Amino acid sequence: MDELIDIVNEEDAVLYSVSKKEAHEKGLLHRTVIAMIRDSQKRYILVKQAADRQDPGQYVSPIGGHVLASESEDSAIKREAFEEMGIKDFSFKLLGKAIFNREVCDRKENHYFIYYEITSNGPYIMNEESVSFKIFTEIELKTIIRENPKMLGDAFHFVVKNFFPQLR
Repeated sequence: MDELIDIVNEEDAVLYSVSKKEAHEKGLLHRTVIAMIRDSQKRYILVKQAADRQDPGQYVSPIGGHVLASESEDSAIKREAFEEMGIKDFSFKLLGKAIFNREVCDRKENHYFIYYEITSNGPYIMNEESVSFKIFTEIELKTIIRENPKMLGDAFHFVVKNFFPQLR
């Protein structure tokens, strides 16, 4: 059964609910929680995407998923953190919201990103969407962004531009 998600306008007001499949087929704007994980040493934890995912083989933010119809954003980030990285005990803070629109994997992603920063030291248990994770220092990420940007997925570059200016 396809999950129901809320369709929102550019001000994040709910208009109606549809299946996730329909939202992607029609390019309807809908909420997605995204999160960067940082450990107690302020290092960044990124995951390398599986071959059947968006940004395959590239590093991206480790948490990302749809907010279900009538679900709170905070509940969604807690659920997704557990589903995608196996973490339960963590702190988080909202960094902001931005619209990210692209066509990828034969679908139209028109996501209203709700972006969080999670603080956790793991342990990290990935699901099938990722093949590995890696811990990066801020200096390492800045170097990759400058010298090897294709190592990182398009969504990650969007996130850096909008929520992590210190990495540019």
